[in-house]
Amino acid sequence: MDIRTLQLFRQLCVSLHFARTSRACNITPSALTRVIQRLEAEVGEQLFIRDNRSVELTFAGVAFKKYAEDVILRWEKLQRELTEDDVLSGELSLYCSVTAAYSILPDIITKYRAVHPKVQIKLETGDPARALSRIVNRDVDAVIAALPEKMPKHLIFLKMAVSPLVFISSRRFPGIIVYKNGIIDWEKTPMIIADVGLSRERMDFWFAQNRLVPNIYSRVTGHEAIIALVNLGCGMGLVPRLVLEKSPFSEEIVILDSVPELPAYEIGLCTIQNNLTNPKIQALWTLAGQIRKIV
Repeated sequence: MDIRTLQLFRQLCVSLHFARTSRACNITPSALTRVIQRLEAEVGEQLFIRDNRSVELTFAGVAFKKYAEDVILRWEKLQRELTEDDVLSGELSLYCSVTAAYSILPDIITKYRAVHPKVQIKLETGDPARALSRIVNRDVDAVIAALPEKMPKHLIFLKMAVSPLVFISSRRFPGIIVYKNGIIDWEKTPMIIADVGLSRERMDFWFAQNRLVPNIYSRVTGHEAIIALVNLGCGMGLVPRLVLEKSPFSEEIVILDSVPELPAYEIGLCTIQNNLTNPKIQALWTLAGQIRKIV
């Protein structure tokens, strides 16, 4: 069992996909399979449940993941201590939405790479609703996420942008909005909503307060999917304005007036408090603190 094996195991824990892990780690799928099989033999337990469609961690796999992360962190700390100069090196892993990768991350990473060119940036994009769980599970070093109503105690948040939540509809299909006495009939107008996440929580709270039952056309993953379906005339939606402005459909979308004003979306860099003892993450935090955007 060596550091490379543990790093491959950790990456597979994140992706839960042998092919994606093999591509990310420059190893053939068959070689990766052999590495995991040898690891399971050495541990004496099955670490993954896998078939042709899915890969999942077993109970032993979850326990071993904590051990692997601890060993890798200790190894990286030792490497830093043994380095003769103060040049940062190694790997820094980040997770954010596609929109954050386009709008917030570039300024941070451009400055970071200029100061610390030997640090390798690993970026994964996906549903912003998953961001906090990724950092809580220690799958990545830091995430760009929306500030939740209640922040877990061991996490810290650095606000990078503030974006209003806006109700939107398609410019090409104005008839999709149903009005009653000059205001939107929320129980008849079809809505595309996020499956989970902060915008969904705030919208649900407003509907509950006003004792309304929304006419839900579809539940989707991610704000980009909401905009795509709104553009097709499937209904109205609620998204952060920052996401709308970065969307390829922005010219085809109308921001609705005379709608409830929900609390704005606060977006920022988030990590575990103890992670700031890692010089690579501390450097990222310091650089991010120099950047502020109000959108």
